[in-house]
Amino acid sequence: MIILVLNSGSSSLKYQLINTQTKLLLAKGNFERIGQQSAFLTHKIGEEKHKFEMDVPDHEMALNIILGKLTSKTFGVISGVDCIDAIGHRIVHGGDKFTSSVLINDEVIKQIEECIPLAPLHNPAALEGIKACMEILPGKPNVACFDTAFHQTMAKEQYIYPIPYKYYEKYKIRKYGFHGTSHYYVSHRIAEVLGKPIEDLKIVNCHLGQGASICAIQGGKSVETSMGLTPISGIPMCSRSGDLDPSIVTFLMKNENMTADDIDNMLNKDSGIWGICGVSKDVRDIEAAIDEGNEKAKLALEHYKYKIAEFIAKYAVAMQGIDVITFTAGVGENQVRVRKGICEYLKFMGVKIDDERNKVKSEEALISTDDSSIPVWVIPTNEELVIARDTLRLVTK
Repeated sequence: MIILVLNSGSSSLKYQLINTQTKLLLAKGNFERIGQQSAFLTHKIGEEKHKFEMDVPDHEMALNIILGKLTSKTFGVISGVDCIDAIGHRIVHGGDKFTSSVLINDEVIKQIEECIPLAPLHNPAALEGIKACMEILPGKPNVACFDTAFHQTMAKEQYIYPIPYKYYEKYKIRKYGFHGTSHYYVSHRIAEVLGKPIEDLKIVNCHLGQGASICAIQGGKSVETSMGLTPISGIPMCSRSGDLDPSIVTFLMKNENMTADDIDNMLNKDSGIWGICGVSKDVRDIEAAIDEGNEKAKLALEHYKYKIAEFIAKYAVAMQGIDVITFTAGVGENQVRVRKGICEYLKFMGVKIDDERNKVKSEEALISTDDSSIPVWVIPTNEELVIARDTLRLVTK
């Protein structure tokens, strides 16, 4: 079965075309700056990369162009759109309505719409992608896969916030967690690698990319995670603040005359590593600045590593132990010094990194020493494969 996996952003549309029978990635790409001047498409087939620039007003036109590339004689990998059997959509926020992936119908669309206040940037874009598929590929099944679904196994005492309970009842303000598809994939993959039943494992997975979250996974279920109501909370990220004293918000509103939108923009786009050092939102640039003696860059990255280690140690409490630590996503898979620095803070737990093993990038590998109390692994994530598998499972029931 050939599955088209879509990840719709407010001005972007990422895609992968996957043959689920052979597990082969046929093509992938990203349409950026949709609705803006000079939108551009990056289309990849194996090692080949093709770029196209054009004006694209909306997601429907973007999807039409993508399908045209996938089926063209020059850049295509399938003979026609009829070869696509189903479409899997990444949906950032499903609230507490969804505990697993679902076939999309009118009721599901309505429930995704009801979650828009919890994800005002992401959910409307996902709905655009869904509606475009229904228009362009009528009759093809669509499946929604939710970032939040994996974390619905958290206990209430772990997801509730200590504010008046009426706001939970009225607005469903609670911890939801994100990157669930990635945490699910990595936890199941490391169980396979170790040759152990996932039901017997206590895993801490560190999904470190532009957005980043830590997850405690016990018996294959999420028991605690760092992100909360929104993807801002938890560890500091490249441009997002992570956890902070709530009074900072009211202090800045009073003393800097900042509006709620100003605060939201600051916490999402001008905080984290970037906010502390002002060098870049890319960890590679931060490390280069550190090598040149930039003290703020050093401070920003050290704070980042410390807070990640703090969450890992905290999750030893949540699960009463840790059997394995995994690193994944862009930073987790590739930044050798970041992984080393995080684990330096965990020496008190007996964690030891092997410098030679730790040189690995974007490959499955053990990076801890043989006598480390907790093995540490790099496991590249594959969220799209999880979405494709869920889509296959639901459309072939």
